Amino acid sequence: MKKQLLASLFTTALLATAFMNLQAQGEAGEWKNWFADGSLQGGQVISGQATYKVENGVLTGTTVDGSGNTFLAIGPFKDFELEFEVKTADELNSGVQVRSHIAKEGDAAPEGSKNGKPLPVGRLYGPQCEIAVNGTAGDFYDEARRGTWWSILTKTEAVRTEEAKAAFKKGEWNHYRIVVKGDHYQSFVNGVKTADFSQPGDPEGYIGFQVHGIKKGTGPYSVSWRKVKFRETK
Repeated sequence: MKKQLLASLFTTALLATAFMNLQAQGEAGEWKNWFADGSLQGGQVISGQATYKVENGVLTGTTVDGSGNTFLAIGPFKDFELEFEVKTADELNSGVQVRSHIAKEGDAAPEGSKNGKPLPVGRLYGPQCEIAVNGTAGDFYDEARRGTWWSILTKTEAVRTEEAKAAFKKGEWNHYRIVVKGDHYQSFVNGVKTADFSQPGDPEGYIGFQVHGIKKGTGPYSVSWRKVKFRETK
């Protein structure tokens, strides 16, 4: 009788585990390989004049002399996971926007805006996961709005350890993982946690691959993304 009871409990535990695994799988969408088909994934190029192209599944953005910040905007999305490898010219600051917004005609200044002025029509603004060689990679910047780091705004600067600041490698392909679920934002660069904070102000918005603006008479510089994987979660 005791053996039968133990066997029954063991079977129940296995079934419960299997159910939880299926439930977890059901909460996340299928992974999609962005840019694998050679297209811009239905995205729109906005805010500046930088150029984007896809070759062999690699998205490359290239600066244009005197252009402001430019974005390839895709979405909008709510909760998601995004993974990619990125390599950028040392001289070029870049990033990936998440849950960001496109300014429209008649919009007031974004809440929390640094200067309190409306943005130009078509300007993308919101949280941006930084791509740079200066120790800020993986931190989030409030692009075109508050103009400061979310680690400062949310008092989570402790995440910005020396290991986090050194995670991005110059001249190499660097792996990023970005997880946005509810109010919770996380990023990892080459397996190192580089951001972990909560903020409720942007429940939905665009993902935007940025080519940062440059001064006239400099460049051209490029930033490239490859092995871009995306899935929506619940």
